[in-house]
This record gives sequence, structure tokens and C-alpha cells, in this order.
Amino acid sequence: MSLKNNQFEDILVYFSESLLGKENEEDILWDLAKNCISKLGFVDCVIYLIDHENKLLVQKAAYGPKNPKDKTLYNPVQIVVGDGISGHVAQTGVPEIVNDTSKDLRYIEDDDLRLSEICVPIAHENTIYGVIDCEHPKKEFFTNQHLRMLSAVASICAIKIKNVRDNKALLEKQENLLKIKEEMVGLRLKVLNSQLNPHFVFNALNAIQNFITSEKKKLALEYLSIFSKLIRFYLKSLESDTTSLKEEVKMLNSYLKLQKLRYDNQFEYTITIMDNSKKIDAIIPASVIQTLFENIIEYSMFNQHKNKKLDISFEVLKTSVLLKVNYQHNEIASTIKYEPEYRERIMQWENQIRLLNSVKNYTIEKEVILKNKRTKHYGEITLRLPNLT
Repeated sequence: MSLKNNQFEDILVYFSESLLGKENEEDILWDLAKNCISKLGFVDCVIYLIDHENKLLVQKAAYGPKNPKDKTLYNPVQIVVGDGISGHVAQTGVPEIVNDTSKDLRYIEDDDLRLSEICVPIAHENTIYGVIDCEHPKKEFFTNQHLRMLSAVASICAIKIKNVRDNKALLEKQENLLKIKEEMVGLRLKVLNSQLNPHFVFNALNAIQNFITSEKKKLALEYLSIFSKLIRFYLKSLESDTTSLKEEVKMLNSYLKLQKLRYDNQFEYTITIMDNSKKIDAIIPASVIQTLFENIIEYSMFNQHKNKKLDISFEVLKTSVLLKVNYQHNEIASTIKYEPEYRERIMQWENQIRLLNSVKNYTIEKEVILKNKRTKHYGEITLRLPNLT
């Protein structure tokens, strides 16, 4: 089959227009295989795509004996990249015509022995997506014109495959971002629900009410002011993923004051800002610190630990903020166990950290060290947060 220049151009236009409306790889490849037969006068065409992970050529579409009915492959095969003529072309990216396959040791017989073969890579911008492989029962059937035409068609196909894959990747990225945003919103709501859990809110308000009824109005006003500021801080934190360390320390102090009030001064705490950090502010992820202290206090109170003491320190470094919590308590024999709910809370907090690390690349790190001396229990929690200033 001899192709004139105007025929060459007409065929390229036809292939381009035929592939234009195809939005998935399967339709592209089957349309290409069909048109290689009908427009180029071939009797057999098989299209392979490369499975880069397994280094295999996988048959994806065909017209001729390999295709007994529409979009169905008869006994599809896989070829190791580098093996056979098609595997060699997939490896080198160089198109080939074999005039007599009986003299080429690379030839792999598929459904039947054919004496001519032409194979071109489906490639674009140094990326090989697969190959178009056509065979014919006659020797020396394929010409340089066929090679020129098939190479041009393969380039059009490669560009179309690249666009389809890029669009698919973009869509998956957008869907993933949407999923992450939904997870982040759900996470914020869970954190807010934890911060405003009914036990904490009602007990704090009841304690304030007791001050009022016992004529301790100054204390009542002081704690009511703390409570309202804390609620405003929680609601404001819904609007942003980050907060200043200064605000976070103020929030933590307010939270611990209310917890002391709620639990009738059953624990003591100190908050220290390291000397080299006092003049340095920092921006850190929001809602991480308070959730940690909620877990510590609720676990300790439920298990009736005595003489509880928390020594809290913050140190601002160039790229991170170091939070250290040294705590100690006396433990009494008790049959009460808080493990299931406590573990659930801890898992939620750890999931929060994993999500922030994954989505925001925060690299939040934590370390827990426990020491026990008879009835005296010691522990140190170190939390390294990113300094986002």
C-alpha cells in the first residue's frame, strides 16, 4: 500500500478527529487498533501498554484474529519488556520493521505465525506508554511509508493518553483534597465537641454557681470571665488551623484553672516559658495541646490518682516549639479502669496528629517516658510542634 502526501495528511486528520472525543484509555486503544486495520489496510494489529511496576507489556486492544468480537481479546498475553520484537521496541523506543520474522530470533509467535512485523512505540516527551504491533502473513509487506504513518499515529495516541492520565490524576488529586478538607472539618468538630463536652461545661458552670450562692461573687466573676474567654477561643479556633503560642498558653492556663475548679483543686500545675523564649513568639498548630492535657487530666482523675502535679514548659526553637510535661502522682489501689474510653481519646488525638502531619507536613513528634517508684509514678511527655512563623 503506497501512501501519497495528501492521503498521509487525510489519515492523520482522521485519526486525530477519531481520538478527539475519547475520554478513557480503553476507548482510545480500541479505536486506534480498529483504524489501523481499516485506514492503513493492515490485517492484524495489537496494542500493548507498559506495566512499569512489573516491567511487562500487556495486551490492551486488538483487531484481527486476536479480536473475535468487539472489545474482547482472545487469549491475551504479557511480554517482558525487552523480550521479543515488541518488547525490544518498548525498551529502546526505536520503531522497527522486520521483513522476515522467520529469520529473527526475537520473534514470538502469538495466535499464528506471520512473516512481516512492524512495531512502533507509543511515546511522548521521553515517556513510552506502550507499542503498536502489526503483523502480516506476507514477507516484506510493511514499508517505510507505513513506518512513518504508524509512528505519527502513535505520537497522536501518546499525547491523548498523556492528557487522559493527567486529567485523571488531577481529578484524583482534587477528590483527595476534598476528602482531606472534609476530614479536617470533621476533625475540628470532634476537637470542639471534646473541648465543649457536657461534663466539663456543666461542672465548670456548677462550680461557678456555687461561688455565687455562697456569696463568693468575686471568684464567680473571675471564673466566669475565664470560662467565657475559653469558649471564645474554642470557637475562634474553628476559623484557623494555627494559633500563636502566646494565645495557646493563655488558653491552656485558663483551661487548667477551670479543671482545678471543676475537680476541687485535686491537682497542681505550673507553666514555664524558657528564658530564651520569652521574647520570641511562635505560631503552632491549633487544638493539639489542649486535647493532650484533657486526656492527661481525665485519665488521672478517673483513676483517682493522688497528689497530682504537672510541670509544663515551653521552649521556642528556630523551626519548632518544644513542649515538655513532667507529671507525678500517687496511685491508690482501685478496681476502676478507664482504659477503653481513654484509649479511644488517645487514638483520636494520635489520628489528629497523623492527619496534620500528612496534610500539612507538620512533622509533629511525641515521646512518652514512664517511671514508677513503688506508689509514686512519674512521667514525661515531650511534644515537638512546628514553629510556623
